[in-house]
Amino acid sequence: MRCSLTLRLAYLRARLKGWTTRNTLTTLYNYTELDNRYISENAANSTSADVLWSSAMDLQVKLVNDGMMASYESPEAAHVPQWAQYQKQAYGTTYEPLAIVYNKRLIPANEVPQTRMDLIKLLKSQSEKYKGKVTTYDIEKSGVGFNYLTQDARVNPQVTWDLVSAMGALNPKLESSTGAMMERISSGENLIGYNILGSYAFAKAKKDPSIGYVYPCDYTQVVSRLVMISKKAKNANAAKLWVDYLLSKRGQTLLANQANLFSIRADVDGETSMAGLTKQLGDSLKPIPIGAGLLVYLDQSKRLEFLKHWQQAIKR
Repeated sequence: MRCSLTLRLAYLRARLKGWTTRNTLTTLYNYTELDNRYISENAANSTSADVLWSSAMDLQVKLVNDGMMASYESPEAAHVPQWAQYQKQAYGTTYEPLAIVYNKRLIPANEVPQTRMDLIKLLKSQSEKYKGKVTTYDIEKSGVGFNYLTQDARVNPQVTWDLVSAMGALNPKLESSTGAMMERISSGENLIGYNILGSYAFAKAKKDPSIGYVYPCDYTQVVSRLVMISKKAKNANAAKLWVDYLLSKRGQTLLANQANLFSIRADVDGETSMAGLTKQLGDSLKPIPIGAGLLVYLDQSKRLEFLKHWQQAIKR
């Protein structure tokens, strides 16, 4: 069988060998342009992606609500938590915790914050040490960063804004990507970062002894990369096979063990799995539900209001 799919995350071509040895993947799109390019290509009736796969959860749900995605009830859906399914059109494929990442060479173990309040206290009590040395998302430029912070504010608004203010007082380095934050922390240019994808931190820490990370025990947000099939997919059967493979036990095991993306299936074990994280963190895990609640801050007035609050707190 030979199939052609248009996907992002090209690095999975090499890692998910169980799929790519039997099929051909056509990779398009970098992270930031995915949704905009898909929308514009559809509007122009030109060839576009068969499948979209992204951690921009809010934007993906909007595409479902806008009627642009096809319904498909995967036979593997029974193994996906209900909170990670939306209208039989969007499925969560990963279970990725958000972490506090720090430089192990430059921050002693007894200083490493375990909660958001710990991080606030650390930044306030050692402001000279951390001035210009903190990094987090620039939520004006990063869609996922914006979504992560709005979800923080949903869980605990007081602590969220106290933390943003504490970071803002120290002239933080704001980035639009996890990779940039990780590199700055690794080099020592920055000492600590907030709301960084734990899957990336886990993979980086295995190769880089400078990288340490903690999952905050007050609560650890969990995000998921959503996979969806375009209503205009030219390779609809191949797209369904890809979705089934991503959600299958084999595909999920490869995601966890080869791509370090943390499996969402309860029957996949190991450190990089929902089961492993649940054993480690228990009730402190707070997965972000896939649903209409993600659309709240896509309303322009609410988005601008949130950004204004953030700009004031972050001192922009």
